[in-house]
Amino acid sequence: MELTRRDTLVVGAGALAATALPFQAFAASHGGASETEMAFTGGAAAKMGGVTITAPEIAENGNTVPVSIDAPGAVSVALIAEGNPEPLTASVAFGPLAAAQNISMRIRLAKSQKVTAVAKMADGSFAKASTEIKVTIGGCGG
Repeated sequence: MELTRRDTLVVGAGALAATALPFQAFAASHGGASETEMAFTGGAAAKMGGVTITAPEIAENGNTVPVSIDAPGAVSVALIAEGNPEPLTASVAFGPLAAAQNISMRIRLAKSQKVTAVAKMADGSFAKASTEIKVTIGGCGG
């Protein structure tokens, strides 16, 4: 059998389509979780609830947005802002002597976006919460 240029292109396009399909199915099966969230959870799905984010609905300045996360029973927490040039904004681990599993910080947001907190609980499960923050003055310049 002789392989023509057209046959080669058809086989190549089919191979490309076959490799792209599993990625789309993977993203759909994880409820639209971001790559950063999937990296933190190791591919496990995080359920909504069990974590509380306190942040302003409208931030006057994207350079200093106050955010508090409360995650009772968590061993670690990640704060993800997908609209930023570097989505993993903060990652905190709580030691065995931690009195409470909550953190407060000021973050920089490049634009209005959804901010998600993902917590790894002591039993190995993952919980998350999200909030939308509107930024009136940009922070990261991204």
